[in-house]
Amino acid sequence: MPELPEVETIKNELLPQVKGCHFVGVSLLRPEVLRQPEASEFGPRLYGQRVEDIHRRGKYLLFHLSSGERLILHLKMSGLLLIRPSFAQVEPYTTAIFRLDDRKELHFCDRRKLGAMWLVEDENKIIGRLGPEPLDANFSPQVLSRSLGRHRVPIKALLCDQNLIAGIGNMYADEALFAACLHPLTKADSLSSQEVGRLHQAIQEVLERAIAGKGASTDTYRRPNGQLGSAHFEFQVAHRGGEPCYSCGILIERISIRGRGSYFCPNCQRGGLQGRLF
Repeated sequence: MPELPEVETIKNELLPQVKGCHFVGVSLLRPEVLRQPEASEFGPRLYGQRVEDIHRRGKYLLFHLSSGERLILHLKMSGLLLIRPSFAQVEPYTTAIFRLDDRKELHFCDRRKLGAMWLVEDENKIIGRLGPEPLDANFSPQVLSRSLGRHRVPIKALLCDQNLIAGIGNMYADEALFAACLHPLTKADSLSSQEVGRLHQAIQEVLERAIAGKGASTDTYRRPNGQLGSAHFEFQVAHRGGEPCYSCGILIERISIRGRGSYFCPNCQRGGLQGRLF
């Protein structure tokens, strides 16, 4: 699934390509991807609008349009946004094609068909309940501690809760917990201030490294130019079940936590477990 680093990379690479461009057409190849408004309204409302800016909120991409409206996209499990020349060959699983006035197209591709789009006046109706951004200056260890202290659930599950922290998913939660030497089953409200501090630092460092690596291409993710990201080459535990830990040589294990596959080193991540296993 594209998580914060992948969506941030897409935003960073799309912005110089589409900022200032106007939408001159749209083809909905799978109309059900559009959640709001009705498909019959979508094209006429989008036509002629200029892209003023793009920003990311959690795992959402928000196109700021000249009317003041927002075109919001969520890539879900397998979505891609690819920049293509006009009338380029359409890839399998293409959901929508946006035509721009500079002879470029933006193709929304989605193999698992779970992605979603909205065209709205008030973005808060879609993203208003998201938690804080983990790379914002005001995301402090104290903010993280308050969020964790209210919940008696496995820390891995909480890190993936978008209403508490926006943008972290399975891969980067696993990586951050490894960097912080915390077992994924540790109860969130049991962490000491020192453990919270380690986790806060690990979250930010893991995300920043992944953004520098242009995201992780472990499955379907590609950048807007079609190239792969390289962040997954630095993964310590994520998607490495059965392989030796780079630090200690013990085999990486995989367990399911609330329906999510979680990877960890049973030796390096014993921290937090004493008497606190969920």
